[in-house]
Amino acid sequence: MGNSKQPASVLSFCTGFGGIEQGLKKAGVNFRTIAYVECEAFVIANLVKKIETKQMDAAPIWTDVRTFPVGPFRNNVQIMVGGYPCQPFSFAGPRRGTDDARHLWPYIAKTIEAIRPVRCFFENVEGHITSGLRNVIADLAAMDYRTAWGIFSAAEVGAPHQRKRVFIMADANSAPCKRRGISSRVYKAYPDANGTSELADWPAMSGQKQHDWEKPRVIKPGMGGATDGSSCRLDRLRLLGNGVVPATAAIAWTTLSKRLLVHNLEG
Repeated sequence: MGNSKQPASVLSFCTGFGGIEQGLKKAGVNFRTIAYVECEAFVIANLVKKIETKQMDAAPIWTDVRTFPVGPFRNNVQIMVGGYPCQPFSFAGPRRGTDDARHLWPYIAKTIEAIRPVRCFFENVEGHITSGLRNVIADLAAMDYRTAWGIFSAAEVGAPHQRKRVFIMADANSAPCKRRGISSRVYKAYPDANGTSELADWPAMSGQKQHDWEKPRVIKPGMGGATDGSSCRLDRLRLLGNGVVPATAAIAWTTLSKRLLVHNLEG
């Protein structure tokens, strides 16, 4: 897609603030999102605002993974992306796995089987490795997809925090990606010899002097910490907490693409 004139069609599940889509842009992928699937009202409002300001592609937003209408999208999606709910697998919770009502992978798997995207690209928490990932890989293999996965962190791309995440990439064996124009440039995530990088500065860490471009952090009585006093502060924190760091998604895309290319050549 980096060199293809025709943008690849992307179907985005559990979109959040669009971190994966932003990561694909950083990786040089030429694409257009044709539909979003997101259930939280504040997140949807954020998506609508980004669509209105042309930060994201104009496309319909569906609110329920379980009822997504696969018919119009069958064989028309080149890339399917998503950060499906992490609560069933996260070490921060009871890790109920398949018994968790928020376990949406089975519905996503059914959509993959019905639509047959050329490539899938998913994100989840590190705890997914010991809870559920094996089933995801097995399901993709049963649908004739070749997979690669790995752990990537925000710290790798210069962030002042770890935020380790599992990224999964799967290519359809029956429709090799190189035939459909899926490609990407090499994403430079680390400073080069001149100390320059494609990454912007991260916000100052706790105890550090703020950058000139940062908004002042004001302590409001009773708010329990730094805040700008926004009435939707909790919603914003939830949105960011569940979101994907774009630079991490970019390096994950580039790395896993190379791994699958090697597998395809060897296979």
